[in-house]
Amino acid sequence: MNIVPWKPFDELTTLRREMDSLWDRFFPEAPFHERLVTHEWLPTIDLKETKDKLVITAELPGLEAKDVELTLTEDILTIRGEKKSEKEEKDEHRFFVERYYGAFERKIKLPALVKADKIEATFDKGILTINLPKSEEAKKKEIKIKVQ
Repeated sequence: MNIVPWKPFDELTTLRREMDSLWDRFFPEAPFHERLVTHEWLPTIDLKETKDKLVITAELPGLEAKDVELTLTEDILTIRGEKKSEKEEKDEHRFFVERYYGAFERKIKLPALVKADKIEATFDKGILTINLPKSEEAKKKEIKIKVQ
């Protein structure tokens, strides 16, 4: 017989999944129910590391480069911006409103030190790509072992 640690919040997670499933079964035409739980929009990102740099890619559909601000404070990169909503016209009835609008701020703790003055960012078709060259201290160095 094995001893299994008790995780009280696992039961709540299971209950949440079951309630979501029940909601979807009865109201399939209202896919925005998840927004009742999450109140803010955050862009999705990828962070990868090569030998010489970190690369962050963020999806920002519907925005332009002028709508986004990047700042670096020590090892925290902040992506900040705002996606403005379209104005509803008179005599217009919306059946679905699934797209997110509003201000966002995404903070990313960098896993390595970077050269702040060498950071480059490009924006193309709603994709923000940030190249962060690693500092010399952050690059991996091979240590030779001497045989005695």
